Amino acid sequence: MSKPFDVRFRAPALGRWTRVGTVAAGCALLGACGFLRPSELRAGTDLLPTRGSHASGSVSFVQRADGVQVTYDLYGLVPGSLHALHLHEQGNCNARDASSAGPIFDPDAGRLKRGARPDGALGDVRADSNGNASGFIVAPQLALDGVDSAVGRAVLLHRDPDLDDTAPDRGAGPALACGVLHSP
Repeated sequence: MSKPFDVRFRAPALGRWTRVGTVAAGCALLGACGFLRPSELRAGTDLLPTRGSHASGSVSFVQRADGVQVTYDLYGLVPGSLHALHLHEQGNCNARDASSAGPIFDPDAGRLKRGARPDGALGDVRADSNGNASGFIVAPQLALDGVDSAVGRAVLLHRDPDLDDTAPDRGAGPALACGVLHSP
């Protein structure tokens, strides 16, 4: 069995030799300390109801190797209902109907002509028998940094599910709730 690795240094203020243990030395040499690890990209928002709606909740985004994990916790929905969750271009929920959020986010709008789903169409969520919806969606097409970052854009919960993958805004109905995505 090998001897533990010790690092010795002279502590000038103390005027004597001090021993630093194996764990501290290993941490410094191998970069295992928390301050050396890259931080995880995160963003989140609280969804507030639009005019005439009771829907609200929270949505968080976490960058992963396979895309962005979108975790949602929503309430105030019609029990058993299905709703589209979208990311919109503008980070603005000031209009009472959330129309200030602009169109659905799609940095490569030309893909719509080829029948591809826009980046901002995150998927549909289903309310349980109490009118709540919790879960997550992985969006491989999104990122939380760079020119086409999702941060600073509006997250909208729509009244209806996406009926048409190539034009989600046409089938999802009006917004029930809106929030602007911010990094912590």
